[in-house]
This record gives sequence, structure tokens and C-alpha cells, in this order.
Amino acid sequence: MLQNPVPSHRSSRRVNSLEEALNSITQALEQDLFAEEISRRKGLFQSLDARVKVISVLAFLISVSLSRNLAVIAAVYLIVLILAILSTVPMGFLIKRVWLALPFFTGLIVLPALFLTPGPTLVQVLPGLAVTRSGLTTALFLVARVGTSISLTLLLVLTTPWNTVLSALTVLRIPEVFVLILGMTYRYIYLLLHTANDMFLSRKSRMVGRLSTAENQRMLAAIGGTLLGKSINLSNEVYLAMESRGFRGSLVTLRPFRMRPADWAWLTFLAALSGAAIFLGR
Repeated sequence: MLQNPVPSHRSSRRVNSLEEALNSITQALEQDLFAEEISRRKGLFQSLDARVKVISVLAFLISVSLSRNLAVIAAVYLIVLILAILSTVPMGFLIKRVWLALPFFTGLIVLPALFLTPGPTLVQVLPGLAVTRSGLTTALFLVARVGTSISLTLLLVLTTPWNTVLSALTVLRIPEVFVLILGMTYRYIYLLLHTANDMFLSRKSRMVGRLSTAENQRMLAAIGGTLLGKSINLSNEVYLAMESRGFRGSLVTLRPFRMRPADWAWLTFLAALSGAAIFLGR
């Protein structure tokens, strides 16, 4: 430790920002993975068959993507809010998760569209730079479609356990291999992030002072290599554990799907609503 007289503040800030990013990603994934408390509540969507929810959400997503009428998209979003209320989903949580994060993902597309889309000028910002009517319309359609689509998907995930959602995807004839890979990736990526956080914590608990840039780079490379080796070993152990418990390449659910009269009724009603949205949105 005494052989490093020149600390590197830039490399220290880089490592700290990396640790903060890993912590924030881990917390976000944990919140999504363990948000199944809502799915255990007694609500409308919780009581329906998972296949009904998947088909209904897919139909509404198609209606939103094909709609050319903002009023129809707003009506679909209102239906989503009503379904969320009937499913005891916290409205504040649903709205904040969608509309607080939406500007960061769509801003890079919406802002250029406001100025680059040709059409009648609405607001002259700078000489040669103006907000056009066509650009504003394009931006509103994009924001409305993305916000409604994310709300639909979030409603499905919050009211249905993740394993049940994956099992219900088979009704869409999605290959089982793809569903298995998706499930394993979603389940174990947060575990690898936890491992990386533990490695950073163990490194900090054994360090006094600051490391130089070269030593920080070697430390990050060592953590990355160790994490890669652990992920490979974990994948082998998980697959052997699955085989020892009877896995033969096909999905097996502990609760088999069973369509009740209420499921058929809600499927017909929601399919009719989505069909009306597609027809009116033309």
C-alpha cells in the first residue's frame, strides 16, 4: 500500500460510478423479480387464466400499434387504468413506473421528430429551427403508443407470476427453448449482479487508500474474469440440478391451466374491445 504514492482520483470516481450503477441495476431487478406480492392479491386480472391475459394484452398492443387516432389510444390507456384499479394495482406505482422513465427512452427520438418532420410551422424556436404540426403529431403518437404499451405489459407482469407468464407464452406457439432461455436469463442475471457487488464490497473492505489507474484496471479485469468463470460454473450446476429433478427439455407448471366460464367471458369481452379499437383506430 505504501508503494502507491500517487492516487488516481479519476479512476476512483470511475470505479465508484460502476459500483453505484451495479447497485441501482440490482435493486431495480430485485424490485421487478420480487414484485409478485401484487399477483397474490384478490383482483380481476389475478383471477383470470394467464393465457387469457397474454392474448388480451397482445390484442391491445396490436390495436395501439395500428391505431391512427389519438382518442382511441387514450381510450385504450383508460381501459388499462380501469383494469389496474379492478386488479388492486397501486395507481401511483403504475403511473410513475411508466411516465417517469418514458422521457429518457423516447426523448432521443421525439425531440428530433419535432423539428425534422416537414409540415406547417407551429413555433419558431430559432432561425431555421421550428416545431412543425406534423412533428408534434408524430411525437404525440409515439409517446402515447409507448406509454400505453408499457402500461399494458407492466399490468400483465404485476398481476401474474413470472413463471406463469412464461408458461402462458406457449399458447402463442413460441418455441420452448426460447421461453426457457428467457426465464433462466431473467432469473439469474440479478444473482450475477449480486455476486459482482459482493466482489466490490470485499475489495473495498481490504483496501486502505486509493489505487492507481493501472491497478484499478487490473482489479476490474480480474473481477470480470472471475464473474465470467462463476457464471459458467453456475450455469452447469443449475442444468445438472434441473436434470436431477426430472427436466427433459419441456416446460412443466405446478398449476395446470384451466379455462373457466369467467375466463371465456372476459376473453370475449377484452377481444371485442381490442377489435373495436382496431376498427375505430383506422
